[in-house]
Amino acid sequence: MRRTVHRHLGKVVAGAAIAVAGTAVMVAVTLPGTAGADGTADGAAGAGQQGQGQGDVVPQAVVERAPAEGARGTGRDPLTDDELKRVEKIAVDPPMFGATQNVAGGRGPQRLSVDLAEPENGDTAPDAPRRAEVAFYDYKDDALVTKTVNLATGRVESTTRQHGVQPPLSRAEFDEATKLLIADPLGAGLKADFKDATGDALASPGQLLVNGAVYRATPGVRPERLAACGDHRCVRLFPKVRNGPWIDARHLVIDLSDRTVVALGRG
Repeated sequence: MRRTVHRHLGKVVAGAAIAVAGTAVMVAVTLPGTAGADGTADGAAGAGQQGQGQGDVVPQAVVERAPAEGARGTGRDPLTDDELKRVEKIAVDPPMFGATQNVAGGRGPQRLSVDLAEPENGDTAPDAPRRAEVAFYDYKDDALVTKTVNLATGRVESTTRQHGVQPPLSRAEFDEATKLLIADPLGAGLKADFKDATGDALASPGQLLVNGAVYRATPGVRPERLAACGDHRCVRLFPKVRNGPWIDARHLVIDLSDRTVVALGRG
């Protein structure tokens, strides 16, 4: 079932595939209807019911304790919590911390990801050196900074700095983009639709479930100030009321680099 609130800039949408047209790149995203509203899809519930006939006995679930995690992993083991903390501390030394800026405008780069690096020269021996690859975004210079840290020696073995590279956004960046949208006049439609759906005022990102995608400008994009997206870090959001409908806000682009909200195809 689809319900659309026409008088607002945003649209409350449930169960529709929407294509955004105009001078921007065309996308089509299917917004689930009942699936995800309460964490259970109708199809999954139906499948479970069909599999349970009369007389079937459903075994009781057993929850096993997670194995103890050591301070350091071995071989291709995933990074431990201790290793994650240690790697980030090594990668962000005082000079880097003071010279970079995160998504909220504070000092220090914005952490994106920390992953176990691929072994050098295909060395998969159990005692091969373990390395971690740490990715940050520096909003002061709009640059992706990637560092490779040797977990055995604690040394940074390589650093790359790239412009115009836009990896997937972190949860902190989604939250900041949502804050900017809520505070901007162009977020009035989002707030009105949220009010219609819940009866409450929208004041913080925590009231929504938000996903989205990095936005890159295409030739001839309108308005022209969106042409910086790709060099700037820009995002389009797909907000959803918790336990409620999706709200269509994909005609809005949030530029996290200059902290502005712009409507596609206007101006």
